[in-house]
Amino acid sequence: MSAGALRRDRPDFPRVALVLCMLLAGCAAPRVKTVVPDSAMLAGQAAREHELAAKPDWQLAGRLGVSTGKDSGSGSLQWKQDGEAFRFSVHAPVTGKTWVLTGDPRHVVLEGLRDRPVEGDDAATLLERELGWHVPVAELSAWVRGARARGEAKVEFREDGLPATIVQDGWKIEYPDYDTTRTPPLPRKVFASRGDYRVRLAVSEWQ
Repeated sequence: MSAGALRRDRPDFPRVALVLCMLLAGCAAPRVKTVVPDSAMLAGQAAREHELAAKPDWQLAGRLGVSTGKDSGSGSLQWKQDGEAFRFSVHAPVTGKTWVLTGDPRHVVLEGLRDRPVEGDDAATLLERELGWHVPVAELSAWVRGARARGEAKVEFREDGLPATIVQDGWKIEYPDYDTTRTPPLPRKVFASRGDYRVRLAVSEWQ
């Protein structure tokens, strides 16, 4: 399930690592044709982000894959966001384990990895310490809906005016597919990368 959970001294590690690498490889981002952004596209993105901000409570289900450049992990994901509070549950079918991260920007609790819950002040720091995953949880809550997080960002657009990529805080977030039946449209796939780190999310359901 994680870099920490997959131990190299286990006889089945090569098989497990191969399965996870295949899962991540299957999520490789296809190229999306982009256009030079104009003022109308930028204004449209700002309006879309304003509309999303007015809907702070949401849920998604899908598949999550994470690679550190050395180790990989993947599993099914259930993510519930209630304003700033979140519940982030990952089940890894290869190991049969489930871990749950809950909290807000001030306090987080990780359950399912140890006999007792582990607490911290920051979700990204706690995940990196306990699992070896480098996942910008706070920023990802914006990026996963095709929006910029707080701070400076660069956006490239698709021909239909939806974001193709967002570059922010050293991360490149790619959006190869959207559910355009929703208002506003929401990503079906989100691929984030920074150096050797990769986060791949395939959304099967938005609520």
